[in-house]
Amino acid sequence: MGVKKIGFSMKRAWITIGSFDGIHLGHQKIIENLVKGAKKNGVPAIVITFYPHPAVHIRNISDTYYLTSPEEKDQILSKLGVNSVLTMCFDHSVSQLSPRDFINTLHRQLKFTCLLVGYDFRLGIDREGDLKTLEYLGDEMGFCVQAIKPFQKQSKPISSSIIRSALKKGDLSTANTMLGYPYSIEGTVVHGDDRGKHIGIPTANLSVWKKKLLPSAGVYAAFIFINKKRFSTVVNIGFRPTFYKIPVQKTIEVHILNFSDQIYGMQIKLQFISRLRKEKKFGSVKELKIQVQKDISDAEEALSNDTSPTDISS
Repeated sequence: MGVKKIGFSMKRAWITIGSFDGIHLGHQKIIENLVKGAKKNGVPAIVITFYPHPAVHIRNISDTYYLTSPEEKDQILSKLGVNSVLTMCFDHSVSQLSPRDFINTLHRQLKFTCLLVGYDFRLGIDREGDLKTLEYLGDEMGFCVQAIKPFQKQSKPISSSIIRSALKKGDLSTANTMLGYPYSIEGTVVHGDDRGKHIGIPTANLSVWKKKLLPSAGVYAAFIFINKKRFSTVVNIGFRPTFYKIPVQKTIEVHILNFSDQIYGMQIKLQFISRLRKEKKFGSVKELKIQVQKDISDAEEALSNDTSPTDISS
């Protein structure tokens, strides 16, 4: 196990350890306490995280899974005030470490003075390292352990797994509420089959990180960010059943409202605000065009009434 060196002293740092996929409201509470405590003591706030996600490695998950890429995670944590994010490669050797070996190696390299964790945090082989184990190791090695109480929204628990499940069901409202900000994806605009242009509704196709979890097939109202400027858009995620009888690769098609610039090859970001409807097969192109016009109207209304919290992922 190794931790990369960073460009400032980590002496007496406060740290937290976790996957932090999505950096939802529960994660944000831990980070808030970490940053506040570190600042009060005049020391760095450090996040130790993992890639691949331990669950992906242990369960050998090959499907799309991640709510945030490592780069997105770094960006969000930086905006929350973290001084540095140290990403460890989670492989077989790390998964077999005992809690003592993991913490001992980490403490020997970082010399941290306080460890903040969630109330149900566990680490080490077979998740043996619970809070009591960490407190015992802290007494032995000379660091404090602070457990952050569970954070709930509307009396409901918050977790990355619940958010993933909500997105797979198209329940964007639950996902965004638990995240505390609109779910987003980033990618590159690529050429598609130009079918949208031929029917008078031009669309841009988006290529995204293959491991990023997409909301379920359907039509969404979203904001698109191009060169730091925000535009309203209708997004279709799915298999275009009106044109293809047999499902092909899932696509992300974006129709940007009141926009006609050339954006092929550009990096853009989509921020999902609400789900408008399920993906549907239409009997004709004419029926599809009528529905898309309604989608545009519905998207304009949804986006004009948007009261989403500030997007910390921007």
